Amino acid sequence: MSAFEEKPAAGRYTSGPKQLGDPDDKSLRKVELEVLIPKVMRDRAKTEKCVPEVSDFEQCCKDKGLLMVFSCRKENEKLKNCLTKWYQDETFKSECRQIYLDERTEFRRTGIMKKHRNLAEKQ
Repeated sequence: MSAFEEKPAAGRYTSGPKQLGDPDDKSLRKVELEVLIPKVMRDRAKTEKCVPEVSDFEQCCKDKGLLMVFSCRKENEKLKNCLTKWYQDETFKSECRQIYLDERTEFRRTGIMKKHRNLAEKQ
């Protein structure tokens, strides 16, 4: 059984120190593979990899208002090309999968969601 194959559901999500699942379990559910990891990829691509394209598109949209649909096609195309490039990069996918697994492991270990941990660290 590989690290990303499904395991039987019995006891899978009720084990661990906080009854949230085994923190060391690296298997992924379908929703994690198809929704949650791509969300990490999208967020990272927009904030780390395609910053100039996002900025140009946002600025164009602000400047053009309601006409942005027609006026910002060039900026939108550049942004889509940049995002697509990163979505297809296997190394980037692996990094995002590992980031997701690390966050899930920490949640299962502590029972505290990432956004709550971030708020506690800021205070």
